[in-house]
Amino acid sequence: MFSHVMVGADDLETSKAFYEAIFAALGGKPGVSDPKGRTSWLHKGAVFMLTKPIDGEPASCGNGMTIGFQCDSAEMVHAWHEAGVAAGGTAIEDPPGIRQNPFGQLYLAYLRDPAGNKLCGLYREPRK
Repeated sequence: MFSHVMVGADDLETSKAFYEAIFAALGGKPGVSDPKGRTSWLHKGAVFMLTKPIDGEPASCGNGMTIGFQCDSAEMVHAWHEAGVAAGGTAIEDPPGIRQNPFGQLYLAYLRDPAGNKLCGLYREPRK
């Protein structure tokens, strides 16, 4: 359904270091930067991009927006969360753990990146 996700940041180096850490925790490869300073990460067919806003205005995060990252296990969610906090992200909401919803059991963790974007690491527990 989606071709890519792109977020803006004013401090590209700080944000790039943060995303390098959380993508490494997911088994991803380092990002590739283009001459305009945009960085792209490709992993399991998905593309995530980081850029300064092209309109020259300050970057801002979307109120109510969350970007979810698929993880292969609850342990990977934990590693993703720990890597994000160690790389300058902020832990938000409840601690990493199981949440029950009508679609089944999820293992979730939430972070804000250095630019304030809300992120979620998610592992969908197999139905029993």
